[in-house]
Amino acid sequence: MKKKITNKKEKKFISLVVYLHDVAAYLKYFLDTIIPVCEKHFEQFELVCVDDGCRDGTVEVLKDYVQKRQLRVMVNVVHMSFFQGLESAMNAGRDMAIGDFVYEFDDIFVDYEPEALMEVYERLLEGYDIVAASSKGKLRFTSRVFYALYNNTRKGMGKIGPETFRIVSRRAINRIKSMGQYIPYRKAVYMNCGLKTDTIFYDSKDVNARIKNKTVASERTSLAFDSFIYFTNILERVSAIICCVFLVFTVGMGIYLVFEASNGSKPVEGWLSTMGFLSLGFFGVFALLTIILKYLSVMLNLIFRQQRYLVSDIEKVVKV
Repeated sequence: MKKKITNKKEKKFISLVVYLHDVAAYLKYFLDTIIPVCEKHFEQFELVCVDDGCRDGTVEVLKDYVQKRQLRVMVNVVHMSFFQGLESAMNAGRDMAIGDFVYEFDDIFVDYEPEALMEVYERLLEGYDIVAASSKGKLRFTSRVFYALYNNTRKGMGKIGPETFRIVSRRAINRIKSMGQYIPYRKAVYMNCGLKTDTIFYDSKDVNARIKNKTVASERTSLAFDSFIYFTNILERVSAIICCVFLVFTVGMGIYLVFEASNGSKPVEGWLSTMGFLSLGFFGVFALLTIILKYLSVMLNLIFRQQRYLVSDIEKVVKV
C-alpha cells in the first residue's frame, strides 16, 4: 500500500550525495530547490558534496551558502585527490553517506519541480530499493544511440535509460558492497543487483533542457565505451560477425574453385589461392579475437572488484 507523505516529518535519515565539478553558477539554485524540501519533510538529513577537482570556486559558493542559510544539518565535502570523473567521485560520496536512504545527484541542473524529490521517496516506500527520476524531454542523439545499443547487447536483464537523479535504499547499497564490486557504472549495477527498481517520469520545465545542459560530465563518451566493455557483449558480437563473414567468403572461394574446375575454366593464376588464404587468415584472426574478448570479459569481472578512487580530505563544513 502506498504511504502518503503527510505534514509530519519523516524519521528516516536521508543523505544527499551531490557531484560537483566546476558548477559554481548553478549551485545556489540547486540548493535552493532541494534543501527546503528536505527541511520540510525530514527530521534528519545530511549533505555530502563531492568536490571532483573544482577550479571555479564551487566549494566556496557552497560554504557561503551554508553560512548564510545557517543550515543545522551535517554538511560534508569530500575532496577528491584529483579529477577522477563522475562514477569514481559518486562512489566515494556514496561510501561516505550514512543515511537510511541516499539521494544521488549526478549533476545539479534542475529542470524538475521540487516535489519530484518526494515522489521518488514515496515510490521507494512502496517496496522498491532503487527509484530514479527521468525527464520526458528530448535526449541527445548520441544518448539515444547509446541506450539502444546497450540495452540490445546487455549481459544482464535490466534495461537502463536516462536518469536525472535517484534514491537508493541502504539495503541496495549493502547488497552492492556484499557483492564486493567496484561500480564502474552505477545504473548498470543497480539494475542487475537483484532488487526491485523503478523509474518515475516527470514533465521537464524545458523539453530541450537535457540537450542544452552543459553541466553533464564531459567524460560521458569515455564512460559509454567503458560500459560497453564491462556490461555488454557488443565487442564479442562484432568480432563474431566479422569472423562469420570471412568464413562465408572462404567457403565461397572453395565453391567457386570447384565450379570453375568442373567447367574447365582457368581463373587468373594465383588469384584464387591468394584470396582464399587471406579470407581464411582473417577468419582465424577474428576467431582468435572473439576468444580473447570473451576471456577479457571474464578477467574484467574480477579486476573491477577493487576500490578505484582516491580521496584527499573530508571537510566537515557543518557539524551537528
